[in-house]
Amino acid sequence: MTIQDINLCGLLNLNKNSSENVRQKSPLEQFEEYLQYEKHYSKHTLNAYKRDLKQFKLWLASQQCEDIIEADSLHVRNWIAKLHRQGISGTTLQRKLSSLRSLYQFLVRKHLLKNNPAIDIRAPKTARTLPDTLDVDALTQLLEIPGDSILAIRDRAIMELFYSSGLRLSELTNLDLASIDLIENNLRAIGKGNKTRVLPIGKKASEALLHWLKKRKILAKIEEQALFVSQKGTRISTRSVQQRLNYWRQKQGLEQHVHPHKLRHSFASHILESSGDLRAVQELLGHADISTTQIYTHLDFQHLANVYDKAHPRAKKK
Repeated sequence: MTIQDINLCGLLNLNKNSSENVRQKSPLEQFEEYLQYEKHYSKHTLNAYKRDLKQFKLWLASQQCEDIIEADSLHVRNWIAKLHRQGISGTTLQRKLSSLRSLYQFLVRKHLLKNNPAIDIRAPKTARTLPDTLDVDALTQLLEIPGDSILAIRDRAIMELFYSSGLRLSELTNLDLASIDLIENNLRAIGKGNKTRVLPIGKKASEALLHWLKKRKILAKIEEQALFVSQKGTRISTRSVQQRLNYWRQKQGLEQHVHPHKLRHSFASHILESSGDLRAVQELLGHADISTTQIYTHLDFQHLANVYDKAHPRAKKK
């Protein structure tokens, strides 16, 4: 055998060993990649899916079912029933079922399963709680931030933009300089499912943003593209925004707890109350399903009912 033959044999053995060491990805790993790279789900949503599926796998193991592919509709139904008895809310149960349905539908498309065992199972319904909002007076009190410090200027722009455009917290922190157009007074927000929507920027928010942009370079690192930055000069975190809102809530003397989603709720409620245009509010909020937006209709009706109870002579309690 020549040296060339020996080298060729060694190369063939190396390739064989390498191919044997390449582990085939599990169905769950394939599903996670599908959610991340094809569906473009956010890190938060991906983590929620992973938690749900991990919990289901652990429960299956306790039922002597070692493979998630082997689970049937009875397994799914019994798991949801168990969680319901533990006091888990209907909303959370619906999300967990959605995780399972998505996984099994993916496996059906991959021809790893014939049927989706979670397709016809529904979570117990729970009463929908109305979103908590701030009235116009409370919002005015919150947004009239005094002082011209760099953080006051930044925080004023953040809160004005929340209320002006109805942004989610992640949408706001992900905004770049290129996301806003203060000539046309609009912005491009990337929402759930990596969907982009164009939103108007109100006059007060536009003024606050202009003021911030003049000062932004004091904090921002040269290469940083984020619209809002921290004192470190990098993109501001969601946690920092939450902390600053709470700081100003206390500073401005508001008794109500204030969080980013409350400003979004207030935006939607006030727009709907003034316009009555549910479809427009759906578009502004980026809701895929109008039933999600309809909760603000109930909120508006509750406000009207309270006014009626206080004002109508026959409605007043003796």
